Amino acid sequence: MYESCPVCGQHYEPEVGFYWGAMYISYGFSTAIVFLTGILLFYLAHDPPVWVYITSVAAVVVALTPLLFRYARVVMLYLFGGITYDPHLAATLPHHSIEKFDN
Repeated sequence: MYESCPVCGQHYEPEVGFYWGAMYISYGFSTAIVFLTGILLFYLAHDPPVWVYITSVAAVVVALTPLLFRYARVVMLYLFGGITYDPHLAATLPHHSIEKFDN
C-alpha cells in the first residue's frame, strides 16, 4: 500500500497504529462469511458432515483474505480517518500528476 496517494498526496495513515482497528472490521467480515457459508451449505448441500463445513469455510476465508485485508483498511480509513472521496476534487487535479504514475 502506498504511504500517500500518488495523485493528491493524501497521507493514508493518520496516526501510528491507526489500522489496528481494521482487525476488528476484518473479524466482522470474516464472521459474516462464516455464517453465510454455513447457511448456504446447510440449505444447498442438505446439511453435510462437519468436515465439509470446516473445509469450505476455511477455503472461502483463505481465498478472500486479500480482499478482507484491503476492504477492512478502506472501511477503517473512511469511517474513522475523516477522509472521503470527492469526485469534484479529482476532476480539478492537473492531469500531469495522474499521467506520471501511469507508466
